Amino acid sequence: MEYQQAIDYLYSFPDSESRLPRTPAEFNLPQTAALLRAFGEPQRALRCIVVAGTKGKGSTSVFIEAIARAAGLCTGLWTSPHLHSYRERIQVNRQPISQAAFIAAIERIPGALASYDQQQFGQPTIFQLGFALALRYFAEQAVDLTILEVGLGGRFDSANIVTPVLSVITSISYDHMAVLGNTLTKIATEKAGILKPGVPAITSVQNSEALGVIVRTAAQVGAPLYVVAGRQQALVLDGELPAKAMLPIQFDPYERYQGPVQIALRGSFQRENARLATGAALLLRDAGFPIGDAAIAAGLAGAYWPGRMEIVGGQPSIVLDGAHNGDSAEKLLASLQQAFPGKPIVFVLGVSQGHSAEDILQALLPHAQAAVLTRATHPRAMDTTDLATLARARLPASAPLAIVPTIPNALAQARTFASDDALICVTGSLFVVAGAREALQIPLEKD
Repeated sequence: MEYQQAIDYLYSFPDSESRLPRTPAEFNLPQTAALLRAFGEPQRALRCIVVAGTKGKGSTSVFIEAIARAAGLCTGLWTSPHLHSYRERIQVNRQPISQAAFIAAIERIPGALASYDQQQFGQPTIFQLGFALALRYFAEQAVDLTILEVGLGGRFDSANIVTPVLSVITSISYDHMAVLGNTLTKIATEKAGILKPGVPAITSVQNSEALGVIVRTAAQVGAPLYVVAGRQQALVLDGELPAKAMLPIQFDPYERYQGPVQIALRGSFQRENARLATGAALLLRDAGFPIGDAAIAAGLAGAYWPGRMEIVGGQPSIVLDGAHNGDSAEKLLASLQQAFPGKPIVFVLGVSQGHSAEDILQALLPHAQAAVLTRATHPRAMDTTDLATLARARLPASAPLAIVPTIPNALAQARTFASDDALICVTGSLFVVAGAREALQIPLEKD
């Protein structure tokens, strides 16, 4: 097999990411369990962390991975979606699986599927097969710690088949509402579905509605829960707890961790993710992992995550950020205003179906010098005509609006709109960010 043949074979299976299920249950966790049995249940050889949430789960995952790697542990990292190459999803010590190893893994799929009952469980999806390949690769590489980022939701995501050593829930907000539900209670219920009996869990301070769901779920399943908060933050829950429920333990990781807090990832919103990752590292230390303060310091300072508040030098400067819901967009805007005070912003925007375009546009466009609407080549990319209808009502009257179907041309148009002191921000979707990185010829690897 050549590499492209291997990719083509993988993508010959059903694609749940291009056409999202209508309900979380359609992700079919029993199917994932059956598939992993056919692959030899590699998860049994691994010690894993499962990371769920709406925002920041990728950044928090890479912070934790960088801390563990700095401690001398061999790490496995499963994330999605990828920016440029499918191999990015499967990394050992932050190195994507090689083409040769990927081909070898793909060539073993038919043999594994020989013991998989397709008549009973149905044809596995690309996502499920990739997850199984990742776990088997991590087991064969004898990694010490595997970090698994949930793809969507949590309760029915493939990662929930694993019993981890630690569960992590990042910030919860409105996203994928057509699948997860249109209230924070429903969305948080899906995210909190990763909690397991006796397995410690850690979360950041949430909206009281979401936090109440997490606390109640932890109490129901018997998961010790830690809530990361600054010293002055009060813990406010929405609703009553069950009788004799275990109360969450609120703590500030920086009261235990005594090292420097120098955060490599840009954006004020990364401070919350770094604090949560530090708390997770301390809980791993309590569980026996050899993670000292020096490793935490090195991990926070050395983590990298392309396409998240990524600054490309030049005139004008370009910021690439995959903010894909209203809350993320608001935090992106705050970070831009903090990092580039007073600079006019030209937004290059594309949104994927299933995300709230209205909320993203409402957060960003009132502050735009101009806007260029575009779309990724991904099947879930939202039509620019529909996006324009939403955008016009939110732009200042003086701000020009352009619809440019291709991302390279959209960047060129943004440069014509940008004044000498302006900033260009590409956002709304990681798929659009990936297209911009390719157009700008930015290498994936860290410098």
